[in-house]
Amino acid sequence: MDELLRDFLTETHESLDTVDSELVRFEQEPNNAEILANIFRLVHTIKGTCGFLNLPRLAMLAHAAESLMGRFRDGMPVAQDAVTLILATLDRIKDILAALEQRQSEPPGSDDDLIDRLDALAQEYVPETAHHTSGSLVYQVLERPLRPGEATLDELERAFRETPGPVRSQKTDTARSSERQDIKAANHSIRVNVETLEHLMTMVSELVLTRNQLMELARRQAETEFKLPLQRLSHVTAELQEGVMKTRMQPIGSAWQKLPRLVRDLSAELGKHIELEMQGAETELDRQVLDLIRDPLTHMVRNSADHGIESPADRRAAGKPERASIRLTARHEGGHIIIELSDDGRGLDTRKIRAKARALGLAGESELDKMSEVQIQRFIFAAGMSTANAVTNISGRGVGMDVVQSNIDQIGGTIDVKSVPAQGTVFTIKIPLTLAIVSALIVESAGERFAMPQVAVMELVRVRADGEHRIERIKDTPVLRLRDKLLPLIFLRQYLRLADPEARHAESGFVVVTQVGTEAFGIVVDRVFHTEEIVVKPLASRLRHIQAFSGNTILGDGAVIMILDPNGIAAAFGSVRTAGMGLDTAAEIARQDPERNKTALLIFRAGSNSPRAVPLSLVTRLEEIDVSSIEVVGSRHLVQYRGHLMPLICPGDCVRIRESGSQPLLVFSDGARSMALVVDQIVDIVEEEFEIEVSDGRPGIVGSAIVKGEATDIVDVGYYLPIAYSDWFGSSFAQKARRNLLLVDDSAFFRNMLVPVLRAAGYAVTTASSGHEAFGLVRSGRIFDLIVTDLQMPGMDGIALARALRAEAATAHTPLIALSSMTSRDMIERVRRAGFHDFVAKFDRQGLVAAIKEQADATASKAA
Repeated sequence: MDELLRDFLTETHESLDTVDSELVRFEQEPNNAEILANIFRLVHTIKGTCGFLNLPRLAMLAHAAESLMGRFRDGMPVAQDAVTLILATLDRIKDILAALEQRQSEPPGSDDDLIDRLDALAQEYVPETAHHTSGSLVYQVLERPLRPGEATLDELERAFRETPGPVRSQKTDTARSSERQDIKAANHSIRVNVETLEHLMTMVSELVLTRNQLMELARRQAETEFKLPLQRLSHVTAELQEGVMKTRMQPIGSAWQKLPRLVRDLSAELGKHIELEMQGAETELDRQVLDLIRDPLTHMVRNSADHGIESPADRRAAGKPERASIRLTARHEGGHIIIELSDDGRGLDTRKIRAKARALGLAGESELDKMSEVQIQRFIFAAGMSTANAVTNISGRGVGMDVVQSNIDQIGGTIDVKSVPAQGTVFTIKIPLTLAIVSALIVESAGERFAMPQVAVMELVRVRADGEHRIERIKDTPVLRLRDKLLPLIFLRQYLRLADPEARHAESGFVVVTQVGTEAFGIVVDRVFHTEEIVVKPLASRLRHIQAFSGNTILGDGAVIMILDPNGIAAAFGSVRTAGMGLDTAAEIARQDPERNKTALLIFRAGSNSPRAVPLSLVTRLEEIDVSSIEVVGSRHLVQYRGHLMPLICPGDCVRIRESGSQPLLVFSDGARSMALVVDQIVDIVEEEFEIEVSDGRPGIVGSAIVKGEATDIVDVGYYLPIAYSDWFGSSFAQKARRNLLLVDDSAFFRNMLVPVLRAAGYAVTTASSGHEAFGLVRSGRIFDLIVTDLQMPGMDGIALARALRAEAATAHTPLIALSSMTSRDMIERVRRAGFHDFVAKFDRQGLVAAIKEQADATASKAA
């Protein structure tokens, strides 16, 4: 292709993209003369260049569009049909340019249909007299559109200004300075072929590899004369790498350029009023990444406009403004670009997504019941998922989102969704700045080294069997307790089949904590080495089906190693992309599965050699105090603890406070108030699945169970709290008339633990072991002033029970309080929609008593 023609095509495509977006802006800001001047200048340049290159068809189209835009400048109202016609003309010009690029000449054809309509609109508005002043000259506005070959007013004016004479000599210093600045800017920029930049990037990548190899050789020798030159080489290489990377960086706004036009056309086609807001368009990222993100963004904007935004009538009915908003933002964040696409539409319909996921076989009913709304919403990224009532030629909410996610995965990015019914949806995309050279953590598993992209590593945790951090197993699922959360783990050697799958895994090593979307998990490796700048090489075609790898690289010692892909590992690990369940599903099952009933217990001895146990979650601290610090006031033993007096309670007649040395204590706190149980020895912390098998009514003992093969008394902490402080549960409330309370929980352990607390709070307590049993009691005519129920129960769970109770006249307004170990925002929202009055964490006794008191007070005030 002729070099001149190639430059023309490149510049014209760029100009047309700018005109597209600027014309949409001008339609919204018709009084902005600066926008119109920029559009007019670009179209005029296109027309002039077409005439120079002998492209008459393009020249006539550009001239007709320019004439109509000239009427805007003369004062013609900016009507929607006129803007639409100009945009259609630009589309025709783009089609001709595409053919010109293939044929090296204009394609045959006529454009009279567009030119006649443009001329007709231009002639509809002709001012009686209009003046254009330049110096002392006044030009009359032409009464008809110009034909090819005629000079425009701009051309005549420019010729007049550029002709030597008295008018030119009057040019101001400011004007001359502006011209010099334009020339200076032009001289400081050049157009470089993309292939040249790609080749340069490849050479820099090879230089980085060579640098790494030389630095590895230098590290092996303590003293070498090459040390200083190599350090200088490393520094220069890093600067060269950074410079070349900058040449590949482009503002993300270039990928957004067509979106204003897209939203305008969709608004007209759908009969909606949609405004597109764009922030952070100047944010830069690698051109290769930019090209790959362009199509996913376009598809998501179509989805949002078509099915995310309601019709004007629906928005009015919902109390929303008719003009809807789609917002696109971009920002840098820790080596990544964060792109957020949000709308203020109807939000995702979780109920429809749930039904579709079940119909597609993505998850069963029991699995769906355990999922939060956020997890269910992520099913929109599954293939074939759509909740649209009808398929349109624009988009379907969810249709193709699996392809969007696949494209984002290919560049090492992640996508997440959050939606609130009737308020809107937010998609968050996290992508790397570049794909060519990245910082990576080098790890080893089963003797093989791998590279983990540094941006995917949240933290490193050293694990040992006898250390603070150790690997635990819950129903054969390895987990790590990290800052009071259970982190599911995957052993890299097992996942990559580097070792015998039946072999017992080592309990020591390192956990690489990584995150995909909002879900975190840990990858267990044997060793961790160092971070290194690596050059990403594409995988061979035979290996591209392996999800665990995103590429390979060459280390400084010449070894070729694979680059791990956190997204691929997450998918194989059972993430939302494949199984419809979050990465924290294993941890959630470990905490929430009612059939397991495993509870973390603190084992101790007090008064005898027989073990006793208390739920670990109730214990605030384990303390050992010097006996000399214990004070006796009357018959009470007290110790000064964190600025307050703390009562010491002996759990049983046989327990005695030691006369000398240190005294072990179990501390229980609620705010500034604390109480301590005196014990002889703290034995162990275990997690057990057990049932209370013997309950003999002993005060302070829930009953006995088998824990670690021994008969163990389960201590009722709730029994001792009022002994320490008579008003721990609120004495004034306890003195009120006793009310009937129904406690529903399938766990005998929790029923026995809570009954003393509720009785101490002044209630006559009836218990039920299932939702069906509780509903049967209500249907039989039993009257309850308040109902407290666990949410996770087999058969009829707490949510289903609440809905059934609300349908009964006798319990339609009975206060309901939910108990659950799940305290996420999504669960709280589900509880609220089911008709519960309050929600309390399962082990939060004080919170439960406070909630009961609040509901009792509210009921009393209504009755009054």
